[in-house]
Amino acid sequence: MPTPSPDEMVQLLTPGGEVTDPARLPDPETQRWLYRLMRRARHFDERAWVLYRTGRMGVFPPYGGMEASQVGTAAALTHQDWLFPTYRDTGAALTYGLPIPQTIAYWRTSPHGWAMPQNLKVLPFYIPIATQYPHAVGAALAEARRGTRNVAMAYIGDGGSSEGDFHEALNFAGALNAPCVFILQNNGWAISVPTRAQTKATNLSRRAEGYGIPGVRVDGNDVLATYVVTREAVERARRGEGPTLIETVTYRIKPHTVADDPSRYRTAEDTAGWDEKDPVVRLQAFLLAQGHLTEAEDAEITREIEAEFEAALAEADAYPEPTPAEIVDHVFAEPTPALRRQRAELMAEEAS
Repeated sequence: MPTPSPDEMVQLLTPGGEVTDPARLPDPETQRWLYRLMRRARHFDERAWVLYRTGRMGVFPPYGGMEASQVGTAAALTHQDWLFPTYRDTGAALTYGLPIPQTIAYWRTSPHGWAMPQNLKVLPFYIPIATQYPHAVGAALAEARRGTRNVAMAYIGDGGSSEGDFHEALNFAGALNAPCVFILQNNGWAISVPTRAQTKATNLSRRAEGYGIPGVRVDGNDVLATYVVTREAVERARRGEGPTLIETVTYRIKPHTVADDPSRYRTAEDTAGWDEKDPVVRLQAFLLAQGHLTEAEDAEITREIEAEFEAALAEADAYPEPTPAEIVDHVFAEPTPALRRQRAELMAEEAS
């Protein structure tokens, strides 16, 4: 993997559609694949808003505008690798392969969405900040001890990089050469706290230097650059060359959650210019201009994605209503005596 200068931000496709490094571009088929994945992730985000407003989904953390950061990173994995997402990384989980019906159920707080599919090494969305980083190191080291070439990828926001777990994980991974890829999505905000207020650092990828591991800063609204940088880091880990920290520079266009009001802490000046950097529109315009995508093909992608989501929504709607006792059924593989007592009490209360 080419080593950029400490302050360089890797970018392959500018917002204006200019290619900065043709030799590193993925092939046209991969470009179309990434575009479709971003469109699919965005459609889920947009429909989740509608479902929330109509009382058909719980509080949901939107990620609109961050599709390149999530799709470009998760797309570099195989299903033999591990994915450790934060609560905002639904787009990454969908890209990795989490089924849409189960994802809808999860954000409905339904038990049908609690257990991850057995064929996917993806963890439930982490609500605590930064705890997933040390967990990912443990999974990566387990894979190394088993003699596989599998890697673990964990996500965090810029606010999470100020947590102790972040630093402990990087030190742990570096010292033990864990096959781990750390994704630091710098979207400008930790709820209502701007990045500039939580740290004096202006390049969070440089924090990797303190732990002796590579740090790369990439345009997180350029899915081509994000994918290429992440793929190189994943392959580096597979070769036994250790972990990498990737800072994806993007922006949280949407509120912290669908119940948040960002106008209370964010001004129009803060968000100015980011709509023009839209990652989906950027790649769409490029593909159309290069002849790698036609208007008819683009319309067909829209139809397919919409149909897929509506079928998934119908499946999620058909899940049976949960019983109160199910809240304790998935805590341990073998219920403890205390859980058995609690379950019996819940069942008795429901019966009465």
